Amino acid sequence: MPWFVWLFAAAALGAAEFFTLTLVFGLLAGAALVAAVVAGVGVGLLGQLLALGAAAAAGFLIVRPVALRHMAQQPVTYEGSDALIGKRAEVMQEVTATRGLIKLSGEEWSARAFDESLVIPVGALVDVMEIDGATAIVYPRELLP
Repeated sequence: MPWFVWLFAAAALGAAEFFTLTLVFGLLAGAALVAAVVAGVGVGLLGQLLALGAAAAAGFLIVRPVALRHMAQQPVTYEGSDALIGKRAEVMQEVTATRGLIKLSGEEWSARAFDESLVIPVGALVDVMEIDGATAIVYPRELLP
């Protein structure tokens, strides 16, 4: 079979992968590329089919399980305001259940106490428990278990 037929098959399978995102068609496209290279160097149809089968098997048995495992993992880094959760901050203006001001990562943030019964004084160190819009919900460090 001519190499360009394998190349066309690889392109079609790659397009199918683009629309399905299953990692099945993409691996078959890679196997078809291997068969195209084998055909390009002059190996017969049996050799092309063996190369296709070996590349597909390697993809499904080795590459796909590793890729699926990596895709299932939670991201290690957090972005935006989620990255601020767990950070330490300093109280700039007394923090109560309804208002306050902290210095967090070099910026001033509005804040309120996680525990509504707490009043956190100026200069106290707090941990950011969550972010609600543009307000940090904080808890004093000395009260953490």
